[in-house]
Amino acid sequence: MNPIIRNILAIIAGWLVGSIVNMSIVKIGHTLLPIENIDTNNLKELATIMPTLDAKHFIFPFVAHALGTLGGALVAALIAATHKMKIALGIGVLFLIGGILASYMLPAPTWFIITDLACAYIPMAWIGGKIASKNTKVIT
Repeated sequence: MNPIIRNILAIIAGWLVGSIVNMSIVKIGHTLLPIENIDTNNLKELATIMPTLDAKHFIFPFVAHALGTLGGALVAALIAATHKMKIALGIGVLFLIGGILASYMLPAPTWFIITDLACAYIPMAWIGGKIASKNTKVIT
């Protein structure tokens, strides 16, 4: 397969896998730590209640963002024909942009936004790229 097409497919697959992992963990979090009397699918309701939530309600979103980025970056780097680390970091940047946009839509506490943006995206993408670079013969 043409390396450029393979790299494009790697980015798409990484974004898809990372998104699925992210949303799955968020859904699990809402099941295990429900927010009473709130429809978590309604962004207006969620934005209203966010400033009053306990720290425990931010554990699953952080884990979702971190593992979604890690999984997406790992898959993208494993599939990529060339520039594996750059593609993994590209996935991290893509998810970081999503995290920045989410922080404007949902007014989370400042400590969470800083921790999330600093630790859940680029560092996890770098780790995914490193893991993939050690396993370059997994997908050829």
